[in-house]
Amino acid sequence: MTAVTNHALLKGVLVQRANSSAKTSRWAALAVLCAGQLMVILDGTIVSVALPSIQHSLGFSSSSLAWVVNAYLVPFGGLLLLAGRLGDLIGRKRVFIAGLAVFTAASLLCGVSQDPAMLLASRFVQGIGGAVTSAVTLGMVVTLFPRSKERAKAIGVYSFVQSAGGSTGLLAGGALTQSISWHWIFFVNVPIGIVAALLAERVLAPEHGAGLDKGTDFVGGLLVTSALMLSVYTIVETTNYGWSSAHTLSFGTAALTLLIAFVARQAKAPHPLLPLRVFRSLNVAAALGIQALMVAGMFSFQFLCVLYLQKVLGFDEIHTGLGIFPVSVAIGALSLGLSPKLIARFGPRAVLLPGLSLIAAGLAALGRVPAGGSYVVDVLPALLPLGIGFGLAMPSLATLAMSAATPQDSGIASGMFNTMQQIGSAFGLAVLSTLANAHTDALLDDGASTASALTAGYQLAFRIGSGLVAVALLLGATRLRSPTRAQRPAADKKPVAENATR
Repeated sequence: MTAVTNHALLKGVLVQRANSSAKTSRWAALAVLCAGQLMVILDGTIVSVALPSIQHSLGFSSSSLAWVVNAYLVPFGGLLLLAGRLGDLIGRKRVFIAGLAVFTAASLLCGVSQDPAMLLASRFVQGIGGAVTSAVTLGMVVTLFPRSKERAKAIGVYSFVQSAGGSTGLLAGGALTQSISWHWIFFVNVPIGIVAALLAERVLAPEHGAGLDKGTDFVGGLLVTSALMLSVYTIVETTNYGWSSAHTLSFGTAALTLLIAFVARQAKAPHPLLPLRVFRSLNVAAALGIQALMVAGMFSFQFLCVLYLQKVLGFDEIHTGLGIFPVSVAIGALSLGLSPKLIARFGPRAVLLPGLSLIAAGLAALGRVPAGGSYVVDVLPALLPLGIGFGLAMPSLATLAMSAATPQDSGIASGMFNTMQQIGSAFGLAVLSTLANAHTDALLDDGASTASALTAGYQLAFRIGSGLVAVALLLGATRLRSPTRAQRPAADKKPVAENATR
């Protein structure tokens, strides 16, 4: 009897240690995934503050300088969906590490670039690597943490990296550019990328995927990648050609035609690249729409608030980054602490709606900043609700968007979520900056001072951004439902030593 009891106790201890070891390994894997994702997100904004230095150093023209950013955005937005599906088919670990390798190598090439052509080509390759890395990350996070309480915490960490990384990039870009040179905004990725790839090989579990024979829709991949890349290109080029130009209308029509052809093919293909069953969930479809609208509105803050601080209030690069940094702090405090607990207790929808309300209020407050404004009096009070709101909204949206994803489809669901973020960013930047510039030019023609004309343009963009988030709020209030018990992760039933890590 004693031997049996001792055996049972020993077995219990071993199971407890296995569960504890698996839990520790999962969080280590999350740290590696978020490190790779942070590097990709940082690169989307870290370049912005270095553009004047890059232009002076390499001799970019004013019209071509924007392509330092666009050459990254076009492949990034276009390849997310395809990369996400490839992760489901050949294994998300393989895709993640391959993306890190491409991104890291391209970063090195960006840093040593000696002319505009080399930098733009390297940025394009860097965008490919960023898309491949980013597309599968959220799907891997969801797979690593099948229990809802732990998943909420993990998604909170992921959401913090997603949302705060952009603001951190502004600070890091300004510091590196002013203290060393613009080359180091790219060189800094190299050691981080190498370490992240080596650690990913060690801590992420091997995955074989469903197999290419389960979904090798090459025609569908070509259609959707072409459609998305053409869409992003069309949107970002509206700043040069305008929305009603023949260039915009022709390329936009071509992108829409390719997208319709892709959807038609997915409805009939035996192994579709994007199974349309993913959209049967009203929560998933609504969450993706809300994501695009919210990010489009928030991008008016991330891009135009920087311009307001620099061109109107006279901040330099480092002080601009510091000025935006309270948003990152607020996002971190909510995403890493309070949001996961609130989502676990009240559901993602109940947390999302107040978050969207705060974002809309913050943008509306920025819509009232004066030309002779003060950062402490006029800007900071608007930034705090933005940070708090985004810290509440982003984890909730990620939870809703992934709520109906099966393990076999988590890669494509992750890719769709990130695709909508990129489409929203490109659309928000193109529309809001175009409207701001047009309003500013009209006021300058009427004799207004530069500061007042610029401020009025930014105010208009912030108000429109607030309106976009208000539409997202309306969509969430009328179309979203909190996941039912049947839709919650099955792993909530009993904790086991998941085979998610080595």
